[in-house]
Amino acid sequence: MSKRFKLGLNELNSLIKELPNSGIIALRGNLASGKTTLSKAIINSSNLVTSPTFSIMQEYDGVYHYDIYSGGFKALKQNGLYENLYEDGLHIIEWADDELLEFTKTNGLDVCIVDIEICGDERIYEVSYA
Repeated sequence: MSKRFKLGLNELNSLIKELPNSGIIALRGNLASGKTTLSKAIINSSNLVTSPTFSIMQEYDGVYHYDIYSGGFKALKQNGLYENLYEDGLHIIEWADDELLEFTKTNGLDVCIVDIEICGDERIYEVSYA
């Protein structure tokens, strides 16, 4: 089952209330769809949060923020960062790919998937669980 939200980028609170406080949130969407903006809103420290594209992962008080655009799940494996997914806390992963979702399924890790689609000045967020 999935839920759909059509929201402006400044109206994310109703979506965030539907997301888990721990575990893995996998964000998928095109370039500039709002993955980092949603990550910032979830972490609730938008002045501190940047897209970790070049470092792959940043940690903010028990919230792990990953950006795997440059290498997909393969980059997490090569850097040993996939092991962090077993840690308590919240793991927000931008550019989640099929290999990541297969890994989480195979290893019994629950995942909340947020697919983001651009619709004019608004975004459509589809939330599902795998």
